[in-house]
Amino acid sequence: MSHAKWSRTWMAVLGLPILALASASALAQVTFESLLNEMTDLEALTRLPDPAFTCRQFSSYDRRSTDPAVLTDENWFANHDRGQYLYEEQRDGRTEYVLMDAQGPGAIVRIWSANPNDAGILRVYLDHAPDPLFEMSFQAMLGGKAAPFLQPIAGTRAKGWNSYLPIPYAKHCKVTSSTPDFYYHINYRTYARGTKVATLTQAGLDRNMARLRRVADTLAAPAQAFSRPRGHVQEKPYGAYVEPGEKVLFARLDGPGALHRLTMRVNAADREAALRGVLLQINFDDDMLPSVLAPVGDFFGTAPGDKPYQGLPCGLLEDGTFYSHWVMPFKHGAMLRLINKTDAPVSAHGEVVASNRRWTKDSLYFRAKWRGEQDIPTRPRQDWNFIEARGRGRFVGAMMQVTNPVGAWWGEGDEKIYVDDEAFPSHFGTGTEDYFGYAWCDTEIFSHAYHAQPRCDGPANFGHTCVNRFHILDNIPFTRAFKFDMEIWHWEDCRISQAVTVYWYAATPDQDNFQTPEAADLIVPPIPEPRRVAGAIEGEDMRAAAVSGGTFTVQSSAAWNWSGWAQAWWQDGKPGDTLELAFHSGKSGRHRIYAVFTKAKDYGIVQVSVNDRPAGAPIDLYNESVQATPEMTLGVFDLKAGENRLQARITGSNPKAAPARHMFGLDYIRLEPAP
Repeated sequence: MSHAKWSRTWMAVLGLPILALASASALAQVTFESLLNEMTDLEALTRLPDPAFTCRQFSSYDRRSTDPAVLTDENWFANHDRGQYLYEEQRDGRTEYVLMDAQGPGAIVRIWSANPNDAGILRVYLDHAPDPLFEMSFQAMLGGKAAPFLQPIAGTRAKGWNSYLPIPYAKHCKVTSSTPDFYYHINYRTYARGTKVATLTQAGLDRNMARLRRVADTLAAPAQAFSRPRGHVQEKPYGAYVEPGEKVLFARLDGPGALHRLTMRVNAADREAALRGVLLQINFDDDMLPSVLAPVGDFFGTAPGDKPYQGLPCGLLEDGTFYSHWVMPFKHGAMLRLINKTDAPVSAHGEVVASNRRWTKDSLYFRAKWRGEQDIPTRPRQDWNFIEARGRGRFVGAMMQVTNPVGAWWGEGDEKIYVDDEAFPSHFGTGTEDYFGYAWCDTEIFSHAYHAQPRCDGPANFGHTCVNRFHILDNIPFTRAFKFDMEIWHWEDCRISQAVTVYWYAATPDQDNFQTPEAADLIVPPIPEPRRVAGAIEGEDMRAAAVSGGTFTVQSSAAWNWSGWAQAWWQDGKPGDTLELAFHSGKSGRHRIYAVFTKAKDYGIVQVSVNDRPAGAPIDLYNESVQATPEMTLGVFDLKAGENRLQARITGSNPKAAPARHMFGLDYIRLEPAP
């Protein structure tokens, strides 16, 4: 990585206290009710937190990662990120594995896991009480089906299990599990000394169930969560036509005030190119440097192109309307512009909603900026920087877009977040998808108020993927500096492209390391076409003429180098079961038939035949790892013009097969005329 280039002039450290956590506001008090209110209060992010707090993370990251100067898989990029915990303790005759041990006053604000079914019973002890407030299976806690962990405050998406239920405590919090071998994150706040925090109790939960359900309802329909601001409101419809190379002012706001809502619909001959190649620029007050500078689509959290999702602060509706509900205060005024860096004209229209709002000493400016890089080598491994900033503020989210030329997983990398010049990150994650709230490199398209995967092309993790996460209750305040790195940890040695839009609030003077994107930076990286073998009759294109047992389907993946990135896939048949696949020959006569099959540890032994004539001895498709076979000859057969049949009959399984599912996979066959 090159050295960061800073886009703001850094001034001397402000006369405001760096040790912001030394004391708390005398009037501040934190309760379960106040934290529930924060879960949907975007306005609260626009001020320095009062009472002050830090936000950190306990996780199961690989404890071999100790030294950022040792860039190896045995140290800084170590990847055994499960089964790690703080220590063990004996309690009432049982062993409990301690995941979190934190002094208060504080609050848990997010819990995530990829495999809570492996964690057993989770217990949450508050203020050194001998009995836990929560004692339940981790799976039930995160599944969204057990009160007070209601959907969508808790639940699963794309195999990721999340709970955003706030758990405040006055003195201390300890979280334990009954078994240790699983992945987890626990994000938590620690408030300034002297902050009054009301520890959560069962009575407090019961008293606030109606409020909890209202929050759940709001998060279930986040695009409708916007409410008209109080006071004098400016509602300004706009339209803009932007020629190539032009910069157009489409809205001007007078202050003091705040931008509360921005909607936009974009019209262009090539929408994907336009949504990446047209920049949204917002300047506040007299600042010549933009506070917002990002491609239109990326700013609204989805890229490349227009893949809908609904988040609390921003999203894209099914009708093509982008919306932003980020609250953006300003003292004197705001200027909103579009900059067209494509080679074709673009038009946009929508509405700006703003209010009169007093600027106060703790008010913060909204920032959203973009960076992208193409053809990044995945070897050697590296930490790829999202943002470096100096000053005071709050980090509130990120959108990440990756272009992957292969199907193998690109996101083993961990997030590493440094607050106020920490030597070691106070957020050290377990995988890129884990940071974004899903798991197991899952390709499911999902949408939640706080995180989403609007795009994942496939097959597998090939092509464009877009993910986002918004830190609302789990926002991260900083008083001097903020740095966010994400490891590039790919299973293949290849080159990827990726881009991020980072969202944060900042007090001036401040400094960040973003640069103005050039037109070349904004070209959507092309996706390579699947490899196809010349003359192949693809297994996935064959018709299943008959199947006597098990399940036949098509499996798509770019990971195994299949021709066309797919295979015909037969699962869970029994010995004696038969699958018949129909294929066509252009002319009758003798043909030599070549074939490529798939091997794996749960595949079977099959007798292959063509038009009821056996093709040699049964083929053992067992292998410890998944792999395509070399192209092999099945023999010479008399084929008729038109439809012919390839049969596979299960004869058994290798003794090493685990489990013995007798699976069969055909990549393709290829015909050659034979004398």
